[in-house]
Amino acid sequence: MQQHLDKLAISISSLCIVHCLLLPIGIVLIPSIGLQTLADEAFHQMLVVAVLLTSCSALFMGCRRHKVWRVLTWGLSGLLLLIAAVLFGHDFGELFEKGLTLVGSLFVIIGHVQNYRLCKQVACAHEHDE
Repeated sequence: MQQHLDKLAISISSLCIVHCLLLPIGIVLIPSIGLQTLADEAFHQMLVVAVLLTSCSALFMGCRRHKVWRVLTWGLSGLLLLIAAVLFGHDFGELFEKGLTLVGSLFVIIGHVQNYRLCKQVACAHEHDE
């Protein structure tokens, strides 16, 4: 279950990156396909909530299993940056908000990739010990 949550959190964080980088281009180039709803702040907030729910579950389950707590540092740092982007990013401008979101998403992805790999190693070692 934890590995599925890691994969889901990586996917959602990657969607945040794609959303930040490609949506402005898509809205300008193809306004007729209705991408305006994806530019809404509510969509950004929905992505952050989804990342928070999946990340907290997967990272805590994984760290309890493999005991490498630096993984939490990456993941929680990224989550804090994503929350800051949602709460305060618009106060400092769009570029600041996108920067926080991109860095936060990358930190979350790094945390989950490490978590996923460590849990696979623990699972593999456990299977061979039996």
